[in-house]
Amino acid sequence: MRIAHVAPVIHPVPPATYGGTERVIADLAAAQIAKGHEVTLFGPADSTLPGVQQLGDYRSLSWYEAAQENVPPGLPAVLEAQLLRDLMAHAPGHDIIHLHGSAHASAAAGACGVPVFRTIHWRADELDHVEHFRAFPQERVIAISRSQGEVVPPESLAGVVHHGMPVTRYKKGEGEGQHLAFLGRMTDQKRPDRAIALAKGTGRELHLAGPVDPGNPDYFDRVVRPELGGGIRHVGSVDDAGKQALLGSAAALVFPIDWPEPFGLVMIEAMACGTPAIAWRRGSVPEVVEDGLTGIVVDNGEEAAARMDEVAALDRDLIRRRFEERFSSDRMAQDTLALYRVALQSRSSNDSSASSPSP
Repeated sequence: MRIAHVAPVIHPVPPATYGGTERVIADLAAAQIAKGHEVTLFGPADSTLPGVQQLGDYRSLSWYEAAQENVPPGLPAVLEAQLLRDLMAHAPGHDIIHLHGSAHASAAAGACGVPVFRTIHWRADELDHVEHFRAFPQERVIAISRSQGEVVPPESLAGVVHHGMPVTRYKKGEGEGQHLAFLGRMTDQKRPDRAIALAKGTGRELHLAGPVDPGNPDYFDRVVRPELGGGIRHVGSVDDAGKQALLGSAAALVFPIDWPEPFGLVMIEAMACGTPAIAWRRGSVPEVVEDGLTGIVVDNGEEAAARMDEVAALDRDLIRRRFEERFSSDRMAQDTLALYRVALQSRSSNDSSASSPSP
């Protein structure tokens, strides 16, 4: 198959640190290449994804933000326009177009005459997505969890494919630090304040990693910064080596979300390190965390504190095995390719029917 992945313009593929969407695109594309498929990436020129045909002579928004003191608010629209230019010029001739970014690409992709898939790397129940489903009913949505899929119109839902990653990226750690770990944006959706309260209530150290949320910039100063010190520390954004150190040495990951999380990549990053998750029951959490096996699923901080001894007793070797069985990038690619084939077979059948002479 000739597969076109259309990335957002925000970060390179893969990202240097933060950027879950771009990380998933990179892992999916690499696994598809390993299976013998041709992959084109429509995305920023500062992407570094071996084996793909790279189309895009513009840099990512994050590159400009790092290089310039002030970036004008109109720049993202200009980058999007360049992405659409490339898509209209070069997407025809691919067998599959798989969209991962903003809504802008849907109109251009829909005119290419090939099956178009879309993965929504965000919640899908808000007005923008409701309107998008109405406007582009032929687009095939690959939900990243059953929870997310429940809000996608049945006629648009192609299937559910959980995220995955290469099994070699992280290795099992021993939890020797005995601290709790939090990894995510510093925002009220991710609720680092709940992680802080759990750590203080159970006498554990807490290592917070992740960027200040650009959409909620004062949250960190108001809620997190006053709690730092005395075993609570913020280490900022971390790369893969930093995640290995943070998660591999942690007693548990705290995932105290307060929104309908569509997947939660950090949960499987922790599992890859053999580290159990303490996760609040929202969105995809009950699908990803096997309660009592790879972590615990709780409804509040009191329950999390009460079950802390149970978390400490979970088998890190078993957690790692469950990661390998359920969340490899090879499995993600295999499941996604199966959905592509259904669409191509359906298209082939329709083309054959249309070209057959009437009886």
